[in-house]
Amino acid sequence: MNIRNLKYSLLLAAAVFINSCTTQKPQVKNRSTAKKSQVTKPVPPKTPANPLPSAGTDVVKVNLPEINREFRAAWIATVANINWPTRNNLTTQQQKDEAIELLDMLKGANFNAVIFQVRPSADAMYKSDLEPWSYFLTGQTGKAPSPYYDPLEFWIEEAHKRGMELHVWMNPYRAHHTTGGAVTSSSMASVMSQSVYKLRNGMYWMDPSDERVQNHVSSVIKDLVKRYDIDAVHIDDYFYPYKEYHGGKDFPDDKTWNQYKKTGGTLSRADWRRANVNKIIKRLHDEIHAEKATVKFGISPFGIWKPGYPAGVTGSSQYDELYADAKLWLNEGWCDYYSPQLYWKEGGAQSFSALLKWWKDENIKNIHLWPGLNTVGVKADNKPNEITGQMNTIRRMLPKNGAGEIHYSTDGLKKSPEMLSAVKNLYREDALVPATPWIKTKKIMTPTLSGAKSGDGYRVNWDSKENGTVFRWVLFAKYGDTWETKILDRDHTGNTLPLTRNGKKLNTVAIKAIDRLSNESDYDAVKL
Repeated sequence: MNIRNLKYSLLLAAAVFINSCTTQKPQVKNRSTAKKSQVTKPVPPKTPANPLPSAGTDVVKVNLPEINREFRAAWIATVANINWPTRNNLTTQQQKDEAIELLDMLKGANFNAVIFQVRPSADAMYKSDLEPWSYFLTGQTGKAPSPYYDPLEFWIEEAHKRGMELHVWMNPYRAHHTTGGAVTSSSMASVMSQSVYKLRNGMYWMDPSDERVQNHVSSVIKDLVKRYDIDAVHIDDYFYPYKEYHGGKDFPDDKTWNQYKKTGGTLSRADWRRANVNKIIKRLHDEIHAEKATVKFGISPFGIWKPGYPAGVTGSSQYDELYADAKLWLNEGWCDYYSPQLYWKEGGAQSFSALLKWWKDENIKNIHLWPGLNTVGVKADNKPNEITGQMNTIRRMLPKNGAGEIHYSTDGLKKSPEMLSAVKNLYREDALVPATPWIKTKKIMTPTLSGAKSGDGYRVNWDSKENGTVFRWVLFAKYGDTWETKILDRDHTGNTLPLTRNGKKLNTVAIKAIDRLSNESDYDAVKL
C-alpha cells in the first residue's frame, strides 16, 4: 500500500468511528413482521390477565406469624399385643388395616408423632439379622410375616405420609416376656444365655453390666438407625428390672460383679450398676448422632428419681431400684428429649405438677421435656378431665411452642370416644413438632411460590429444589390484616384459597418448607 492510500484509509476509519459515537443505535427489529432492512420500534411483551410470579423476581416482604408448635405423640405397644397387632395370628392385610386405623385416628386428632415399639423383648418387628422376628407379630419367634412385608418400613411410610414422625421404641435389656410363648433356640434368651437371667416372674433379663450385652444393644440400635428412615430412637424405664419381677430378690449378677472386683474395681455394687447404665446411655447418644445426625434420641424414665425429690414425694426410687440415674442424664443432656412417666393425678404423694416442676428445674441443658401421661383409664375415674387438665398444666409450665406430651397408650384414645374427643379439642389447631436447634444441619432451601386467580378462588402452587428433604409445608394466607396458617403434608404442592374470608379480601400468600428436624426455610410470597 502506498502512502496516499494509507492516509485515505486512516481518515475513512476515523470518520466511521466519530459517526458511531454520535449517532443513536438502531432500534430492535420485530423479527416476526419486519423485513431485514426495516428498523421498527420494540413491541412490549403481552401481560397475562393473571400473572404468575417466577423465581428470581423481587422478593415480597411480609411479617409472618409464628408457627404453632407442640409435641403430640402416643405410644403404640406391641408387647403382649397391647395395641398392635391386636392378635399374633392376623394376616398381613389385617395388620396393615389395623395400623392404618390407628394412624388415621391420630392424624384426625392432629397428633404429629408416634412412638412405635419395634423391639418388645430382644426381638424384632422388622427384618433383622441380629434378632429374631417377634412372637407378637406372627405367633412364632423367628417367623416372618406371610405374605412378606417389613412392618417397620410400612409404619414409617404411612406415618410420614400423614406428616407424623416415627420414633422407634425399644426395651434395652428384656430378653423374653412372659406372654411371648416358649423360649426357643431362636430366642435371644437362648442365643445369649451366658448373659441372660431368668427372673422369678418368668421373664428373662439381659445383664446390663455385661459388655457383650452393651455391645449387642449398641449394634441393634445402630443397625436400625442406619437402615431405616426413622426420626428418633426411644428407650423407656426398663433398665435393671423392678424388684417385684424377681420376687423382691436382688438381681442375680454375681458373675459380672465378681469379675469387676477381681479387676480391682472399687465402686459399691449399686454405684457399679448405675455406672454401667450411665455408660450405655452416653454411648447410645453419641453413636446415634454419629451414624445419622438427624435422628433424635429420647428417654422415658420412671417419673420419680428418688423419694423426697421434690419434697413430699414418696414412692419407688429408680435410682436405687432400677439403678437409673435419670437426673444425671438430663443434667448432662445425653438425649434430645426427655419424657418422664408422670402417671399420677394432681396432689397427693406423687403430685403431677410438683414432679413436672422438679424435672423442669433439672433440665439445665434445655433439651425437650415432654412428659408421659397415663391416658388409659375407666370412665369412673373421669380420665378425660384428668388428662386435659394435665395437658393444660404442661402448656402453662413449659415454654410456648416447646411443650408437648406422650400418651400411654393408643388404647386410651381408641377405646374411649370421650378421651379422644377431649384430647382432640385441645389439639384442634395443627402443630409442628418443636425444632431441635442443637442438632446442626444444612438449612433447607426456600421454596418457589406462584399464584393465579382460578374461578372463584386463588390457586397457589409451590416447589422446592429439595422436595426430597421436605417433611411438611406451611401455607400462610392473609385476609385483610389477619393471617391464617395451614400445615400441609409433604405430598401437597398446591392449594386453592377463597378470595374472601369473613368479608375480608385475600391479599397475600406465603409458603415455607419444613425439614425432618422441623426447621423452617425462608419464605416465598406473592401479593394479589
